[in-house]
Amino acid sequence: MNINEVWQHFLDGLFATGWIEFVAVIFGIISVLYSRAENILVYPTGLINTTLYIYLSIVAGLYAEASVNTYYTVMSIIGWVMWSRKSGTSDRLKITGSSTKDWRNAMLFFASSWVILWAVLSKFTDSTVPIADGFASAAAYTGMWLMTRKKVENWIWWIITNLASIPLYYSKGFTFTSFQYLVFLVLAIMGYVEWRKKMRNEQ
Repeated sequence: MNINEVWQHFLDGLFATGWIEFVAVIFGIISVLYSRAENILVYPTGLINTTLYIYLSIVAGLYAEASVNTYYTVMSIIGWVMWSRKSGTSDRLKITGSSTKDWRNAMLFFASSWVILWAVLSKFTDSTVPIADGFASAAAYTGMWLMTRKKVENWIWWIITNLASIPLYYSKGFTFTSFQYLVFLVLAIMGYVEWRKKMRNEQ
């Protein structure tokens, strides 16, 4: 397949996008923009995105992605509360870096999540991509966990998630969603740079 055929396939998929996927993508991009700006509106806009993607992921047979969007929904509510806590005071939750212990815990959390998801998808579902689905979802679980704690390294996990999700959703026919993850990838890189700068300024 040459570059023209790939581009045409992308355009065909883009024009075939359903309204649910379109709305989900728009709110997903808005949510990441708010996250970059360290704005609490990341959570209500994210909730719209994640609830719609629970449905879309089930339709696509991406069951781990459905579970991760359910997790996003719960963690968004928790994050909303945590980011609101003591807002406007010197005790507000600030951006911090991960310690060696934090990194170890994050890696353990990621690895165990991937193994569990891979095993569950292989044994109990008709998933055709259990390894890839489990990997992308485990990275996303880890990123969301760190984001609620305002750890700057959450962006590293989002970069990994986006790199894994672009081909995953494209292979399932969700062209606009794969494009969303390409946008997310760029925004995640920018978010990492910006959060590191904010962290240094707050120290």
